[in-house]
Amino acid sequence: MNIKKLLLFSFLIILIPFIIVSLFISNDNIKFNYTSNNIVRVYKEKENVIESVPLEEYVYRVVSSEMPATFNKEALKAQAVASRTYVMYQINKNKDKDYDVYDSENSQVYSTEDKLKEKWKDKYSEYSNKIKKVVVETMGECIFYNNEIIDALFFSTSVGYTENSEAVFSESLPYLRSVESKWDMDSPSYESEKSFSKQEFCNMLNTDCSNLIIEVLSKTDTGKIDKIKINNKEYTGKELRSILGLRSSYFEIINENNIIIKTKGYGHNVGMSQYGANGMANLGYKYKDIIKHYYTNVEVKKL
Repeated sequence: MNIKKLLLFSFLIILIPFIIVSLFISNDNIKFNYTSNNIVRVYKEKENVIESVPLEEYVYRVVSSEMPATFNKEALKAQAVASRTYVMYQINKNKDKDYDVYDSENSQVYSTEDKLKEKWKDKYSEYSNKIKKVVVETMGECIFYNNEIIDALFFSTSVGYTENSEAVFSESLPYLRSVESKWDMDSPSYESEKSFSKQEFCNMLNTDCSNLIIEVLSKTDTGKIDKIKINNKEYTGKELRSILGLRSSYFEIINENNIIIKTKGYGHNVGMSQYGANGMANLGYKYKDIIKHYYTNVEVKKL
């Protein structure tokens, strides 16, 4: 072999792996390509505008907003399926309205790409691609009960058990039953505390502070405050949580020099616990196992 052939052969040996790697590995962001898709009409509350978004793009933005990108991939898949199911349920429910969902916690949180870049900073490409892959791998999958799409509620952190739907909302749904959720204790929101001066507390409730009497009237089976009386006025736990800005309706009020409220959990506690889902995923459960644990007697099927 002469010197020219030897140099050419050596050059090809070096170049071929580079070409192969360049074809299959890219640092660019994954982009969705659509041939046909459902469209989600998102009402952006602050801007007072309605944005039309392809379904899977919407799911990507919601999963990115609702669940930490550092979570286990199987938990993120469960979130993607739950979020897709939730919006498809809302699309059917709101078909006679101008929009399907809000971009806030009034539905499920939906962030712009600019907000995600700001949140993730130098991790943007890594996290964005991770969640897009999760969405692609579950594309079209929704949760069904008796062949009907469910109202796939979810929340941040449980206190050991989730609630039956009627304990928090008005309707009893057969797939939103109380189940054990023992994986939530690693959540930073598992326990929290708020302090109010007595006057501040009384002002928020528009009540007299001279002889403050607090009495818990009833709790649910899981320990959530059902009804509570403060002076002569009754509240539901849900109402008091909203007035005082508490993380959940699982709370204890300590009436001393100040009013101390100790809270457990975060959210309404119905449906899938996100930190519970991540705990299950870290133990090896797959996303369909997680979904079938938190939603009773359901199936995961493609649209």
